[in-house]
Amino acid sequence: MNSLLIIVSAFVLFFIGYKYYARKFERLWEVDPKRPTPANTKFDGVDYVPARHWLVLFGHHFASIAGAGPIIGPVIACVLWGWLPALIWIVLGTIFIGGVHDFGSLITSVREGGSSIAEMAQNTVSRRAKIIFSCFIWLALVLVIAVFVYFCADTFVKEPKIVLPSLGLIPVAMVVGFMLYQLKTNTVLATVIGLVLLVGLIFLGELFPVNLPGNSLIIWSIVLLVYCYIASILPVTILLQPRDYLSSFLLFAGLIFGYLGIFILRPTISTGMYVSWKSQEGLLWPMMCVTVACGAISGFHSLIASGTSSKQIATEADAKKIGYGGMVAEGVVAVLAVIAVTAGVRSTNLAAALKEMGPVRLFGVGYDGIAKPVLGPYGGFIAITILNAFILTTLDTAARICRYITQELTGVKNRYFSTLLVVLAGGGLALSGKWNKLWPAFGASNQLVAALALIVLSAWLLCKHKTLRYTIIPAIFMIITTIAALVYQSINYLKGGNYGLLIISILLIFLGLFMVIEARRIFKRGKLCRKV
Repeated sequence: MNSLLIIVSAFVLFFIGYKYYARKFERLWEVDPKRPTPANTKFDGVDYVPARHWLVLFGHHFASIAGAGPIIGPVIACVLWGWLPALIWIVLGTIFIGGVHDFGSLITSVREGGSSIAEMAQNTVSRRAKIIFSCFIWLALVLVIAVFVYFCADTFVKEPKIVLPSLGLIPVAMVVGFMLYQLKTNTVLATVIGLVLLVGLIFLGELFPVNLPGNSLIIWSIVLLVYCYIASILPVTILLQPRDYLSSFLLFAGLIFGYLGIFILRPTISTGMYVSWKSQEGLLWPMMCVTVACGAISGFHSLIASGTSSKQIATEADAKKIGYGGMVAEGVVAVLAVIAVTAGVRSTNLAAALKEMGPVRLFGVGYDGIAKPVLGPYGGFIAITILNAFILTTLDTAARICRYITQELTGVKNRYFSTLLVVLAGGGLALSGKWNKLWPAFGASNQLVAALALIVLSAWLLCKHKTLRYTIIPAIFMIITTIAALVYQSINYLKGGNYGLLIISILLIFLGLFMVIEARRIFKRGKLCRKV
């Protein structure tokens, strides 16, 4: 099948979803541009800071939610189950589930003074629900840190040319942040300077690859954990906002080059649209839904939306662009990943290629194939560089939000100590597991967070006497899907003797079921939450 036809169809559906379906949510939540946001009413210069422009915040939000998720998940799903099921789930999931989840989490948090999704669980369901949900989120975020530390370190080892541009982005972003917030430099000028420096780093990385002696995977993992710790305790204007803003330009450039290459080549998808209902990782349902993860819906998005983005949005008018628009943009990334691995990789055995290279390098090979008319022989290198830049953004954002949760649960206000606990927990998992063991656990926990977030949003709408169908139907589907996936994984972990992940999966199942039972009491009695 011609890949261009698939892309046009997906884009048309995404446009309709953003233009018309998302408008229903603006009316449902009664978005008011004149209503002050927490970034202005609670300004503290560290976490509550209004972004200079909505594009700056979109850059942070998009860079944080994207990470490697919308690429790694679809690549694995295409190889194991086929590109058609993966594509259908990406498009429909983005429009009808992921979009409302992201938008609802952002605008509801804004209305609740920048509260996290866990704090909103207390206001709408019960204090017990907040504690249970917080524990659930904490475990999920530790898995996020572990997964992306491993992926990033593994990529540094296998592709040493990307080390310099990936890590060099950090000081460049700090320079841009200083220009924007301290020197009050024109946004366009600061952006251009930052992007020029980034391009220079990419060329330097090609010339000066960084190879470490000894067990470099462990060394890079420790380096990344140290970075994660430092970056997650800095004020958002120093690194987080400018770095994510610049990273978003990298990803948009990668998207443009990739889709332009597809338009020029019009490559034909040669792999099967449907591989099998049952693969080595399990059944198409529920396992494909949790494997694709961020490409269709992600609980991590609700943590970003209610954890950092809601504290930086300057006006409610930007909620649709940042919330629903960010999810649509991630869907566009996921579609590109599908085309790259199915039309750009010249291999008769994608399963063997995935096992040999891993999903990150396999995507790089596929991207190189589709972007060759535009980027020549540098497509794969640039793709992996961009991907790693986004992994870094996910790492410290996840650590920052996990720090918030740790402080809420323990009462420890010292951000240095609470962040250390988070980094040590994530690092322990990262240094002890392989990606093919950690990714399914991350995917299932991530999707269950999304399901529980949709339940909290439904409870909030119930409190406001508003219709629940846009949130409660997706919530029910995601609850059933992710619980089924966790049960399936638990059985496999038990058979394989992987008792660490078995314990985590069982904990997630019980925490999720308890949260559902707690919320069901509220809905069953039709009881309104306390006024907030």
